[in-house]
Amino acid sequence: MAEVFIRRLSRWQAEQQREALADVHVEAYPRAHGEESRDRHEFLATFAEDMQRPGFDMVVASGGNKPAAYAYGFVLDRAGEWWRALSGELPWDYDIEELTVSGQVFALAGLMVLPAHRRGGVATRLVEQLLIRTDAALVAARVDPANEAAVGALRSWGWTRLGAVARPDISPDVPSEVSSEVSSDGVAATVPFTAVPVVGSGTVTDIWSRALTS
Repeated sequence: MAEVFIRRLSRWQAEQQREALADVHVEAYPRAHGEESRDRHEFLATFAEDMQRPGFDMVVASGGNKPAAYAYGFVLDRAGEWWRALSGELPWDYDIEELTVSGQVFALAGLMVLPAHRRGGVATRLVEQLLIRTDAALVAARVDPANEAAVGALRSWGWTRLGAVARPDISPDVPSEVSSEVSSDGVAATVPFTAVPVVGSGTVTDIWSRALTS
C-alpha cells in the first residue's frame, strides 16, 4: 500500500479540487453501468452546498499527485429537528436539542477511501484529523446498518447508534426532504430527512453519534 499524506483543505482549496474529489467518490464503490455520471453530478451538487455550510472543514489523504481519500463535515443547522425522534434513554447526559440549536453538533458528511488504500488506518486518521479542531460537543452521521465495514469502524471509533430513520415513500403529497423517523423506543415523528448527512453507501437508515471532548 502506497503511503498517503493527510492535509486540511480550506473552502477555496476544496472548491479547486472538487473534480478530483468527485473521482474518489465515484471510484470508491462499484456502480451499475450508466449510474456513474448521475452519481458524480449529484455529489458535485451536494458538495457545492455543503462547502457553504457553517463550520465546514475537510481533510484529504493524497497518494501520489491526486486524492486517495477524504473526510469532511460541517455544523448541523441550528433549526434542524433531527433530534425530535431521539426520545427514550440516550447514551450521554446531553440535551441533543440544546446542542443542536447552540451549534454544537458536527456532522460527518462525507468519508470515502479508494479500495487500494483501505485497511491501513487511513479512514481513522482522516476522521481524527477532521474532528480535532471542532468545538462541537457531538458528532453525528447516517449510515447503512448492513454496511458491516462502516458500522465496525464507527464502533471502533467509540460511536453509538442512536436510532433508525425510515426512508420516505416519495409521492406528490410528501416532500422528498421529509421522512418518518423512528426512535429507539418505537415513537415515530416527522423530521427533515436530510438533516443528518449520509456517510458511505447503501440504504441509509441509522443515525450514529459520538460525544466529543474539548
